[in-house]
Amino acid sequence: MTRLSPRLGIALLGGAAMGMAAVAMFAPVESVRAAPAGSCESLTGLTIAEGKIDSAVMVKQGEAITTEAGKPGLPAPAAFCRVHAVLKPTLRSEVKIEVWLPEGAAWNGKLLGAGNGGYGGTLTLPALTMRTGIAKGYAATGSDMGHLSNDVDAKWALNEPEKVVDFGHRANHLAALLAKQVVGSYYPKPLAAAYFHGCSDGGREALNEAQRYPTDYDAIIAGAPANPWTRLMAGFMADHRAAFGKPDSIIPNAKLKLLQTASLAKCDAADGVTDKVIDDPRKCSFDPGVLQCKAGDAADCLTAPQVETARALYRGTVDAKGKSIFPGYMPGAEAVAGTWDLWLTGANAQHGRFSTEFYRYMVHANPAWQPTDYDPIADPKLAAKKFAGILDASADLSAFYKRGGKLILYHGWYDAAIPPENTINYYEDLKRMQRQAASSTRLFMVPGLSHCLGGPGATGFDPLTALDQWRQGGPAPEQMVATRYDNPIFAYFGLPAKALGTRPLCAYPKVARWKGTGSTDDAGNFDCVAPS
Repeated sequence: MTRLSPRLGIALLGGAAMGMAAVAMFAPVESVRAAPAGSCESLTGLTIAEGKIDSAVMVKQGEAITTEAGKPGLPAPAAFCRVHAVLKPTLRSEVKIEVWLPEGAAWNGKLLGAGNGGYGGTLTLPALTMRTGIAKGYAATGSDMGHLSNDVDAKWALNEPEKVVDFGHRANHLAALLAKQVVGSYYPKPLAAAYFHGCSDGGREALNEAQRYPTDYDAIIAGAPANPWTRLMAGFMADHRAAFGKPDSIIPNAKLKLLQTASLAKCDAADGVTDKVIDDPRKCSFDPGVLQCKAGDAADCLTAPQVETARALYRGTVDAKGKSIFPGYMPGAEAVAGTWDLWLTGANAQHGRFSTEFYRYMVHANPAWQPTDYDPIADPKLAAKKFAGILDASADLSAFYKRGGKLILYHGWYDAAIPPENTINYYEDLKRMQRQAASSTRLFMVPGLSHCLGGPGATGFDPLTALDQWRQGGPAPEQMVATRYDNPIFAYFGLPAKALGTRPLCAYPKVARWKGTGSTDDAGNFDCVAPS
């Protein structure tokens, strides 16, 4: 199993009225169309609202695409014009945006917006999605979310309400408007369609685009969305307190293998294939109490406090009466790199880091605030009051659906950053709130997928092609073929990786079931069926 880069895993999560007034200063795409610029470099002379294009240069195929000074970049899959702009929609805003434009003959006539991750702060993560877009012939755009930082740092938000609005939703909207203007100025033919793809915080960004700015994109992909952000941070803090509330509650990294081995032994074969992947872990009634030490502590068992920590993380956040507030995490991949150790139980577990930054710099605006100051009743209410209207996306996508918008949701069952059931709950809310959701949305739950990428299952799939075919008039996707690779991280980046097998991903609630004959590494030997 290839080890997931902790930084990459972390990063993927990785004054509203005044802000909206500033956004309105951008002219609609139709009114800013200009004659084709003729060359990449000439785009620096394009007049844009509330900002400036400070560079436009050609990038050769194979040339390294660097997004942070001093750090290496991946090779460009094709030649493109790289446009960099800085927008200042308010006095305290500074949003860095890039637009990548394939050479004329290579452009497929469409635009791909790319989500960021974590707290944003650079263009590194959007560039990964933009690179995929360029390889497929899309023009592409992304932003740094309006501030400079690393992806787990929220110091930039201290007493900066406009920067929070930029992070919450405005930066991606401005990127869409700017990209459409640049595309209209660079190519002689009009834009045929615009799509957006983001995972983790990028998934939250995707849902905000659909809800707040329904005309920005024609169709959207939201993976493992970190939404609603304010409630997710309350869940993160609850996880942190459960895992580290007392010294004897901490589960050592070496003991995570005990949980994984025991949960797989109980539930792996239930779907008819023993492959170290539990297809629907909700049906696994694994209780970590079976691992409790008979007396004292030992390497091959869990102490009673450690058992209670595991139970709390599986269960999720509950109120005083035991009612669920936020879902928990699934059994089967506790010891997989980039899962529990990175997010939940390790010495530097990211749930504690993300939630502490949120409450310290946004909610309380107090750099001295500590997790021990957290009030599980008052603080989530205060966070929602101050920031739900800026950061959270609602399930009211009626305006997006009304104009024909299509939405693909996906989430990995082995995600230890954002609970998989959170996306299922959002999908069910969509269908309850608007009739069009059933025909205009598809959800794919991915067995064996960790947070956005990696994991022991068939985790390589192509939602963009499925979305494009659907948007172009094809039927709604009922399944996608996913590939298991020897190096899933390389495969995610579009670098050489060996395919080891395929499985179908089925539109929820259907699940893939082996027909009973033929290789279990061939998607053709599986059917998508209603769950038992």
